[in-house]
Amino acid sequence: MADKVPKKTIGQKNNNTSNTIRSMLFILVLICFGAFLISTFNKSGTQKTEVPLSDVIRRANDPNGDIAKITVTGQNLDITLKGKDQPTETSRKDGSGTLYEQGLVNHCIDLEGEELKKCEEQYPKIEYKEDSNVWGIVLDVALTVLPLIAVVIFFSWVMRQAASANNQSMAFGKSRARLYGPDKKKVTFKDVAGNESAKQDLTEIVDFLKNPKKYEKLGAKIPRGVLLAGDPGTGKTLMARAVAGEADVPFFSISGSEFAEMFVGVGASRVRDLFSKAKKNAPSIIFIDEIDAVAHKRDARGGAGREDEQTLNQILVEMDGFDNDSGVIVMAATNRVDMLDKALLRPGRFDRHVNVTLPERKDRLEILKVHFKGKPVDANVDLEALAKKTAGSSGADLANIANEAAITAAREGHKTISNHDVTEAFERVAIGPERKSKVMNEKERKITAYHEAGHAVVGHVLPDSDPVHKVTIIPRGSTGGVTWFLPPEDRSYKNIYELKDILARAMGGRMAEKLIFGADAITTGASADLKNVAELAKSMIVEEGMGANLRNIVFPGEETGYYTITTGKPYSEKTAEVIDAEIKKLSDEAAKRAEDVLKANKAVLDKLAEELLAHETLEETELEPILKSAKLPTIAKLH
Repeated sequence: MADKVPKKTIGQKNNNTSNTIRSMLFILVLICFGAFLISTFNKSGTQKTEVPLSDVIRRANDPNGDIAKITVTGQNLDITLKGKDQPTETSRKDGSGTLYEQGLVNHCIDLEGEELKKCEEQYPKIEYKEDSNVWGIVLDVALTVLPLIAVVIFFSWVMRQAASANNQSMAFGKSRARLYGPDKKKVTFKDVAGNESAKQDLTEIVDFLKNPKKYEKLGAKIPRGVLLAGDPGTGKTLMARAVAGEADVPFFSISGSEFAEMFVGVGASRVRDLFSKAKKNAPSIIFIDEIDAVAHKRDARGGAGREDEQTLNQILVEMDGFDNDSGVIVMAATNRVDMLDKALLRPGRFDRHVNVTLPERKDRLEILKVHFKGKPVDANVDLEALAKKTAGSSGADLANIANEAAITAAREGHKTISNHDVTEAFERVAIGPERKSKVMNEKERKITAYHEAGHAVVGHVLPDSDPVHKVTIIPRGSTGGVTWFLPPEDRSYKNIYELKDILARAMGGRMAEKLIFGADAITTGASADLKNVAELAKSMIVEEGMGANLRNIVFPGEETGYYTITTGKPYSEKTAEVIDAEIKKLSDEAAKRAEDVLKANKAVLDKLAEELLAHETLEETELEPILKSAKLPTIAKLH
């Protein structure tokens, strides 16, 4: 099938026209310059002295004159003096009469033989030639006409550029929204896997658009706006396109950042133009992606004359002003609902708030089936196992895993996608690619083996920790090794015991290094673990109210605008000291529990480290016989 030739845009046509004009101007300038050089060369090649015609006639009629030959070409006379081979003088006759009429007599015209020869010794020989200097005439015309043409073309180009600039300035305030109409490929709810609750909410919007009279009879009004909120990559934009596809109405799509310009008033102008277009195509849908770019809280940012505030005010007016029967539904997507202005979120503007959440296991399985559809996959590829491992992944993450699996299979020369390709793709997306070029010496390998074994042993014996799925000492991404813990099922909540077990297993690597190599020989390999411990501990204290002395107390974040003058944080200096103490207490407790577990199971720790040094990677089935003898010491229990 032949490739389709892409259509040129208006901008490309203007560029091509400008390039053509510039090329023509350049060629004309070259022609004029060449003609000037030719003319100058011709003039400088034969230097002739111009003399009056009356002087030429006087000397030609004198028997003792110095003229040997006169060559007449049109109006021009070339004069060759006696004793010369080439003409050295030139003259020009008067166009009102012939040379005979003007006094030049050809004394030798009727003579022959000796008489002619004797006559020519006294009087000049007169020859008449036709004026065949066509190039000279062309050259004269070119030197006269071409500069005029060049000037005309130049001014025409200048006027066209001015008109183009004027058109651009007129279009500056126009909306840049893209219209997805009937000619575009439709997306329906069948193309959206998972998120059944969100689809159910949006199905009512579709029914509103298809059957408005059904609701008008009961006095119901069509919702003015639908806000899709959720984590990045969960499919908010896809949901909006599916609504447009199901309802079969024009769909205007634009990003929030496309309203913003450095010139005040442009954003509001684009909002007016967008809603004007949507009303002309009503019923229709306007979709504003990343609406938080133009809908910040006004009290938090300040400045009534700000460009983004003028844009927001225009959106508020268009959504719920005097003209509220436009037949236009506004859909918007954001992952920062906390940043949006309250006036935008009230009923009458965004009536519906639809949460597009991260997919659950069954939803992840359906999404994986969609993305692996059409790809050659081995019959033994277990997508259910992959869905189980990918807890917390968004739809975009799952699509990336499917794509990476296909790339891996192609790189390895496989004809179909195998389980190995899928596993490698998952680990590449989750952690990063294997750094095969990274060569560790035996000491580093041993430290890494004990570090990862420490994570695995502590995580295995703690009662509220997730099961160990895989351990490897092959460097991946920015890590020297990886220990995976996968939850047996999706959970919406975590209790304090589960979080404390996560802290303890994170400290397992550092404590294993301390136990085997000594307290003074710990390395920087645990830096990422310590950072995660600090962040999780702070979240438990500040956001979840799980501190020993700050139980049931949380501190408001940036969205509330509640900050103290002294610390710049939503708590006092004294409270900050208490929070720091609580974080240290949780970290120390986690380190102590991890150390107690490892001391009680040192034989298991040594055995696991040896196996890692021998095989580098151990799967769940290989870990089970090694870890089954590990026990939880009483001192490390929480309850």
